[in-house]
Amino acid sequence: MGSEAAAVIPSSVVQQSFAELEKQRELITSCTLLWKELSDHFSILQQGLEIKSEALRSKRQSLDASTGHALDSLRRRELSIDSAVELAIAKLDERRAAAVEALSATAAGGDDLDLAEKLRSLCTKMDFNGFFDLVVAKRKEVELLRLELPVALANCIDPAKFVMDAVSGVFPVDKRPVKSPNDLGWACVLVLESLVPVLADPELGTVRPLATRNIRERAREMAKEWKMWLEQHGGIESVKPPDAHTFLQHLVTFGIVGKADKELYQRLVVNFAWRRQMPKLAISLGLEDKMEGIDFFSGSSFLVIRS
Repeated sequence: MGSEAAAVIPSSVVQQSFAELEKQRELITSCTLLWKELSDHFSILQQGLEIKSEALRSKRQSLDASTGHALDSLRRRELSIDSAVELAIAKLDERRAAAVEALSATAAGGDDLDLAEKLRSLCTKMDFNGFFDLVVAKRKEVELLRLELPVALANCIDPAKFVMDAVSGVFPVDKRPVKSPNDLGWACVLVLESLVPVLADPELGTVRPLATRNIRERAREMAKEWKMWLEQHGGIESVKPPDAHTFLQHLVTFGIVGKADKELYQRLVVNFAWRRQMPKLAISLGLEDKMEGIDFFSGSSFLVIRS
């Protein structure tokens, strides 16, 4: 009877049924593959969103940290202003008393004073010419000068103005009618370096020199004059190491480093990278992103700059 039923169903119907089943199988396979592709696609999208979300969280944390740092810096600046005013008031009486003492000591016997006392006396009296002449005359005692100069400069009524007046005879342009001794750049650098701790902000330290607007403007004019002199005398290739060093130290001491002149600073640092103070100056000039590294060997500093 089964064979009779099979005989009743035409073969074309059977083939058509199998064809329909094959189509259904292919459709199911296609849907399965499509579902897998969609699942993979949405998984990738989800992973991408998670990565972007994490990046946004990281940026927000960085922004929060940066904002916090900026606010903290502002608070410190506010405190530094108050501290600077209090410091100026406190030092006023000290310097007045020091001036009276220095005048009395000079009258009693100026020739008998030691180097430290002479420096303090000249600073207290704001005798910048006598001060600079004394520094130049004591070149053989440079280590003692390095020790005593910051202490002496602290006795000035206006240390920043005093130092600019002191070096103005040879920087930015040597105005001496007779240039003897020939090189006084070392003295300018020494005096400018010694002024840094004297001008240091009581809260922020040496990163923010306590210099008035007029002082900064005068310092910028001096720097501008030196750059003009540089252009008129053959550029960087012809500048002497002490002159370049004085210029860079002048910028750092008075806090007038300009972003527009970074290329000039870098070229000067590269040209005279063998000088002992250049690595520290490079950092103060904001060239740390150009520094490959600093190696210290046998007391000498070697600075490598990325181009």
